[in-house]
Amino acid sequence: MATSAVPAVIDALLDILEATPELEGVAVVDGPPGVNFTERRRIYVGYSPGSDQAAEVQQSFANAGARNRNEDGLIACYAEARGGDKEMRLRRNQVYELLAIVENALRGTDVAPEAPTLNGAVLWSEVTSGSLVQGQDSGAQAGLSFTVAYRARI
Repeated sequence: MATSAVPAVIDALLDILEATPELEGVAVVDGPPGVNFTERRRIYVGYSPGSDQAAEVQQSFANAGARNRNEDGLIACYAEARGGDKEMRLRRNQVYELLAIVENALRGTDVAPEAPTLNGAVLWSEVTSGSLVQGQDSGAQAGLSFTVAYRARI
């Protein structure tokens, strides 16, 4: 019996995003960056700049008898768009387009009815918050820290 759904949740998020056709050409990264990527658009799962926390969970007994537990969790994620120009509007729009793709990938559809359950890893999941950062380094860049919340039964 698993003590937490976090490993399965992160794995399922990675699997879903890597299989999303709209994210072709976007680097989907497991955890913090370890190398310089050539892709100018990236989505990190289990990482957000400025925070060492990849996930947060709270658990409680699901019912009398203490056989099952509910786990409410938050997975830190980060979307990033960079360019060699100074067009901040373009980068900001790109990063919000990435978030929209993630949100749509987690919605149930006729093609992917199990997406909100992260293909059975949880009872439900959703994108719940976001925080935009912008900067000019060697070109415009926009980043969006966001959280995927879930409830699992373990």
